[in-house]
Amino acid sequence: MSKIVHISLDDAGLPTPTPEIEQERKVAIFDLLEDNSFALPAEGAPDGPYRLGLSIRDRRLVFDVATEDKLKAAEFHLSLSPFRQVVKDYFQICESYFDAVKRLPPSQIEAIDMARRGIHNEGARVLQERLERKADIDIDTSRRLFTLICVLHFGG
Repeated sequence: MSKIVHISLDDAGLPTPTPEIEQERKVAIFDLLEDNSFALPAEGAPDGPYRLGLSIRDRRLVFDVATEDKLKAAEFHLSLSPFRQVVKDYFQICESYFDAVKRLPPSQIEAIDMARRGIHNEGARVLQERLERKADIDIDTSRRLFTLICVLHFGG
């Protein structure tokens, strides 16, 4: 069972998220737990299912991976630098999207949403590259995890 069955975000110390950010977080966690692919490729690493904790510590993104029985399986720290620009771009396009939904016709909303998905895909690709040889994830899992990284970035 190479999958995540529980996820937690350490958002202590972050500002209270906007309703839109909170909704994105809830949807990403729900979708992630419904369908994901997550495996530790290191030799001797315990098999899943896994519990995943995400946090930002000392300006690094921390993946804390445990077995379903809460035994430590792995921990990796990723530099936030490769994510900064794509997260910034993603937040800007999301603001435009949320504003557009309130006042623009569907054709313009669709154009902004396509751009938003493109930036989101770029963030997911960066995440897959950064996790290479640490964790094997599919693109849908990467997209959902990228959303959660953005939620953590919201306060940072």
